[in-house]
Amino acid sequence: MNSEALSLLLVREMPYGKYQGRKLADLPGHYLGWMARAGFPKGELGALLALMYELDHNNLRGLLDPLPRS
Repeated sequence: MNSEALSLLLVREMPYGKYQGRKLADLPGHYLGWMARAGFPKGELGALLALMYELDHNNLRGLLDPLPRS
């Protein structure tokens, strides 16, 4: 995990689905859990969603608090 990936969670938006337009860091835990069970998409989006799932699942969303939101 690197700080750049954490920063991307605060600026990248979900490009499709029920939560389209919402920042990845703001996706609800139940949606991230569903995505983990269904399978994350390939590429950078999938890696970021997997990272956000791990943060949420392990109660580590607080790691994002000191980072600036753009």
